[in-house]
Amino acid sequence: MAKHAGVSKAAVSKVIRNDYGVSESMRDRVKRAIDELGYRPQAAARALRGRSFTIGVLMQHIGIPFYAEIMTGLVDQLTESDYQAIMIQGGTRDKTEKRALDALIDRQVDGILLIAPLSGRAQLEQVAREIPTLVLGRHDRSPAYDSIVDDDRIGSELVMEHLIGLGHRRIGHITFQQEPGRPADQMPHIRADTYERVMREHGFADEIAVAATSYSEEGGYHGARELLSRSPRPTAIFAGADEAALGVLAALHEAGLSVPDDVSVAGYDNTRLAAHPNIALTTVNQDGVVMGRTAGRLLLERIEGRSAAVHFSVIPSLVVRRSTASPHPRPADAETQMPTG
Repeated sequence: MAKHAGVSKAAVSKVIRNDYGVSESMRDRVKRAIDELGYRPQAAARALRGRSFTIGVLMQHIGIPFYAEIMTGLVDQLTESDYQAIMIQGGTRDKTEKRALDALIDRQVDGILLIAPLSGRAQLEQVAREIPTLVLGRHDRSPAYDSIVDDDRIGSELVMEHLIGLGHRRIGHITFQQEPGRPADQMPHIRADTYERVMREHGFADEIAVAATSYSEEGGYHGARELLSRSPRPTAIFAGADEAALGVLAALHEAGLSVPDDVSVAGYDNTRLAAHPNIALTTVNQDGVVMGRTAGRLLLERIEGRSAAVHFSVIPSLVVRRSTASPHPRPADAETQMPTG
């Protein structure tokens, strides 16, 4: 940037710090160069002072179990380097995500890992022009940043073919409620779209039932109550995330229904809790630890100067446990009285 402005790095540093002894003409030249190159002042300062040896990680919520597995892999990968990871929660709204992302940039991190970000591609590319960036969980590709994605179409197909193969026809789905206008490349949209497509392909279009809530225990609980209120109720529920599946299990228990005898339940992510013997959840494994390790490796490569974008895809597999089985028709199938309140 100093070269672009035709001044020394020391002069640029003085302008950014707003020090005394800088002429107005020099100040104007540096500010004009910052604007023309699209730099934030913090990014310009970073270019002058070197590295911070930190990787910033932005996620919607730090309590999501699958994100914890990604972080485990990332930290493992960074162990042999001089870098540390710092996390920030972006929430589920554009405004809060932008504030969180700006906070990482202002703290002069050397690289950023964005897990399932809400921002559009243009915004992500703007960030990537300033800082080496990796986007995890989005199906779009860009030459500006690296990306890691699970093949959500294959994963969702594996769940649906498994349930249909067991004999289920009335299969409900719990997805993430997204604001209108969100890009179609986002993971919840792809999982829900695949669910509906497979249902139609098998001739079960009339049985499509989607509850749009959230990928949380609370969201899964309310989504299950919504699906169970249908008559006849579903014999299987495909939750778009393991955490939502836990809420489904709670709602079924509250309704006096047995898993899998009355309702089969499947999740997505294969989090550690899914393998607990008291849960034994059928789910899709996309190996969050491998994703995290790969993210760390790719970000370090970018920081060291690699310019060509890398796009890494994980092929998921289905882990079948005790939460799914063939449907067993019972008189109670026709009507289920949901608790009130």
